[in-house]
Amino acid sequence: MSLILFAFVVRVRDGLPLSASTDFEHNRELQERKQQLRTVSKSLVSLPDRGTVKGQQLHIYFSSSEGVSYMSVCHYSLPVAKAFCFLEDLRWEFTARFDSSVVALAARPYPFLEFDSTIQKLKQQYNQSGGPTLEVTLVEVQEDLRIRPPQLINLDEVELTNGVANGHVEQSPAPGQNLRLEPVTPQGILSLVLNIVCASLNVIRGVHLIENTLQDDYEGVWNVVAFLLAFVCCALQCHLYLFHSSQKKLKSFFLLSVILLCNLYLLGLRNTWQLIFHASVASLSTFLTLARKVQHRAEDCGV
Repeated sequence: MSLILFAFVVRVRDGLPLSASTDFEHNRELQERKQQLRTVSKSLVSLPDRGTVKGQQLHIYFSSSEGVSYMSVCHYSLPVAKAFCFLEDLRWEFTARFDSSVVALAARPYPFLEFDSTIQKLKQQYNQSGGPTLEVTLVEVQEDLRIRPPQLINLDEVELTNGVANGHVEQSPAPGQNLRLEPVTPQGILSLVLNIVCASLNVIRGVHLIENTLQDDYEGVWNVVAFLLAFVCCALQCHLYLFHSSQKKLKSFFLLSVILLCNLYLLGLRNTWQLIFHASVASLSTFLTLARKVQHRAEDCGV
C-alpha cells in the first residue's frame, strides 16, 4: 500500500503550481484531498510554514521555505515525522536544481515538468522502504517537529478566506472589482452607435432649446431638463454596457425608466416615430446590457 500518494510543489505568493507527481490512483478521497491542496495553496501566504489538514484515511502535509511550498497527500498510517522528512528531502532536491530567481520569474503553471520524475523516484523510495534511508535525518526532523509542531489547519477557515465553498464555488466579485465582461457582440456595437445617435439628438435639441428658453423668459425650462437628462442616461447606458458594475440590473431598469419618462414628457416636441425610435434604442441597450455576463475566467491549473 502506498503511504505517500501525491506530492505537489507550488509558489507561496500566488499558489502557482511548479511541479507535481504523476497520479496513478483515482479513489474518491484522494481527489477530494487534491482539491483541498489547491484551496490551501491559494492561501499559503497567510498560513504558517508548516501545517496539516486531516482527513479520514488521507492527510495533507505542507512545509514552506524560501517562497516555495512542498505539499503531499499521505495515508494516515504514515508517521508525521516521516511525512515531513519526505517534504524536507523534496525541498533539498528542488533547491539543488532550481534557483529562487527562476522560481520567482515563472509565469505559467508547471514550468518545471522535468522535476516530476525526481518526485516520483523520491516518493517510490519512501513507499518501498517506509521512510528515509538515513535515520539521522529522521531523528533531526522529529526533534524539529517537537520544538515547532505543525499547525492543524481548519479547512473551513481557509476556504472562507479564499471566498470558496468546498473548493468549487467561485469567489463573488466585490463591488468595484475590475472584472472582464464577455466580448462585445455586433448587436452590442449597433446598440452603442444608436445610443450615441440618441444622445447626440438629445443634447443638440437641449442646447437649441436653451437659447429659446432664455428668450422666452425661461418658459419650457423643463423641456431642456428632459432633453439633457435623456442625454445623460444614454451616455450612462453605453458605460453600463461596456463596463462591469454592481447592481447592474437595478441601474439598467432605472436608466430605461428615466429615458421613457423623459420622452413621454417631450411628447409635444417629438412625433410618434421619434418617440418609438428613442424608446426602442433604450430598450435594446437595456436588454443587451443584462445579457452581457461576466466572462468566466479559465479554471486555475490545479491538481
